[in-house]
Amino acid sequence: MKRRNVLAGLGALLTAGCSKIGDSKAFAGLVDGAEKLHRGAHRALGGRRPMAREFTLADLSPDFRGNGNKDIDTDAYRAHVAAGFADWRLEVRGLVDKPLSLSMEQVRALPQRTQITRHDCVEGWSAIGQWSGPQLSAILDMAGIHDSARFIVFRCADDFNGNAYYESCDLDDAFHPQTIVAHRLNGEPLPVKNGAPLRLRIERQLGYKHAKYLTAIEAVASLDGIEGGGGGYWEDRGYQWYAGV
Repeated sequence: MKRRNVLAGLGALLTAGCSKIGDSKAFAGLVDGAEKLHRGAHRALGGRRPMAREFTLADLSPDFRGNGNKDIDTDAYRAHVAAGFADWRLEVRGLVDKPLSLSMEQVRALPQRTQITRHDCVEGWSAIGQWSGPQLSAILDMAGIHDSARFIVFRCADDFNGNAYYESCDLDDAFHPQTIVAHRLNGEPLPVKNGAPLRLRIERQLGYKHAKYLTAIEAVASLDGIEGGGGGYWEDRGYQWYAGV
């Protein structure tokens, strides 16, 4: 069975409310063991940086659906939308030599990568879209991350029931050439329902890793003590941290 189908099945169990299964030690052991096994196999392929499949314009989905939060119900976000995100800032901080605060104009001025990839959701649906934006590696190189950094944490403007959404990845995925900070979808500015003005595209991972409404990128030595300590909003609630496809 393909890995994304295994994860989709596990995710469906959790989201369906099967708390007794999700909370059991046996289930937790199964999830942890599967994560370690698949992470090792994933990294062993292609010299640690296998490329996600890329498609053509003819393959684009008619509509790239929004999922999870499809808007942010705050006056501040509505003001950003009305202003075309002219004052939106992306901070780069943590274990870096040069903290950054990038405007959308500066993000768009960086060298851009465009890629057409498939988004696989843990809920079982997929869509193909064309994404454009600077490679995350270029932004991290600008900031100069410290040797002690081991993970990159992504902070977002949205939340679920007052709990901030966040995500993370290791340096292998952070410096992968297909990991980008996207601001365009299918040749147009990123729609609000898809995470405007900025979202992470970490193409070798399932959809919940692709953080939307990005506000900050943090280089850290450990994920311990960050929110729930699991490395992401959904990981704090039982999902796998490494969700490679």
